[in-house]
Amino acid sequence: MAKRERVVRMSVEQPLWRALTAYRVLTTVYAVLIFVFGRDRYERPWVAVVFLAFLCVWTLATLPKVANAAGCTKRFLVADLTVALTGILLTPLADEHARTVDGPTLPSIWTAGAVLAYAIKGGWRWAGFASSLVAVANIIERGHPTRDTLHNVLLVWVASIAIGYVVEVARASERTLARALEIEAATRERERLARDIHDSVLQVLAMVQRRGTALGGEAAELGRMAGEQEVALRTLVAGGLTRPSLVSEDESEGAVVRIVEEPDDDAPVDLRALLAPRAGARITLSDPGAPVLLPPAAARELASAVGAALDNVRVHAGESAQAWILVEDWPDEVIVTVRDDGPGIPDGRLAQAEGEGRMGVALSIRGRLRDLGGTADLISVPGQGTEVELKVPRDARGKAGTR
Repeated sequence: MAKRERVVRMSVEQPLWRALTAYRVLTTVYAVLIFVFGRDRYERPWVAVVFLAFLCVWTLATLPKVANAAGCTKRFLVADLTVALTGILLTPLADEHARTVDGPTLPSIWTAGAVLAYAIKGGWRWAGFASSLVAVANIIERGHPTRDTLHNVLLVWVASIAIGYVVEVARASERTLARALEIEAATRERERLARDIHDSVLQVLAMVQRRGTALGGEAAELGRMAGEQEVALRTLVAGGLTRPSLVSEDESEGAVVRIVEEPDDDAPVDLRALLAPRAGARITLSDPGAPVLLPPAAARELASAVGAALDNVRVHAGESAQAWILVEDWPDEVIVTVRDDGPGIPDGRLAQAEGEGRMGVALSIRGRLRDLGGTADLISVPGQGTEVELKVPRDARGKAGTR
């Protein structure tokens, strides 16, 4: 039996984490070189030495933390941003002239790496929060904001939010791709099972039904039961698989999307799966080979209207009447036609039934279709059966939801 759960590894984010790792190392070296070549202007160089030594140790020790999303925890992000903010605020203590000459801060552009970690981990909202704190720290460090300070702050703020937004779009694309791959795999498996079952079990059940009906007696009862099992099995093959949903997880090797089979209330519903149980020995269902997808509410209401039409066939045409269901899938609408070989409806009978308070056709069929924005047309000729044509537009979701 095939497993009902599959894990698909996605690696779109992994290059971003690798780039961030390299960025942190390179900018640490850059901050150290700025101090080395400009150490003569520091009034308290020991402050810069202590901070930069700590920054080097911190960067090297936390490389595994920024290697993937799993290691980059919220606690680490807070601590990392605290290191960056501390370095910014310590700059005037090490270099009193930093405010007047608009020089670099102690961590320099290493600070942007802390903000980018927020962006990659949590998206643009986290990036906006972190970059705003960095902006406040830079303004406090300068004492009075200069044009260059505001320019740098705005650049970090916009860049981090943009990267965070791109990361969110990439994650959404991964989920969509994983869902599409899973649906495609489920469809292929269902088609394979349908071929195998059609070539074996369904053919045997159909043969038993035909032979039993021809023999009569107890064999006819066995044939009827075989026919019912054939319908049930066809229903299972046609629409028994549930659409998958996604649960995202993080592992050390990168982002992981775990796909488990559970219903999605907002996912389109295959109308064929709802109508298949209606088929039987005296009800023939003809539908397209491809899924007939409708919004859930519209599909359920349309299937209920078909059920009401079949109930009318049983009540007015008798249990021995033959009925046919034809499903047509058009680009702008779905048409379902229910036809029977009963005696038909005499002229004026529907109006008389509504006048007597029997509102089956008016409410169960026409009322449902009207709420969906569709129509229900009934054609009946005495002695030649009845035909009910149900039309539902593709945009039936909103109209169905107003019921």
